[in-house]
Amino acid sequence: MNNRMFLQKLNTLNHEIEQLKRELLLSDKNHIIEPCPSLYGSVQGGDITEEMIDGAQKSLFRNLKDL
Repeated sequence: MNNRMFLQKLNTLNHEIEQLKRELLLSDKNHIIEPCPSLYGSVQGGDITEEMIDGAQKSLFRNLKDL
């Protein structure tokens, strides 16, 4: 695929995404959109250790063997 064709395809995809965004906003204008929950204030301050990071990663990301 040459650069011109690639840029045309990218422009078309961008236009489609913008149309989808408009449709989503117009369909939800009568619905109340709740903000995402925040973790501000729920985490204690202090130094973060490597062990804390490793533990958090292990609890968030499953091992590939589990899939």
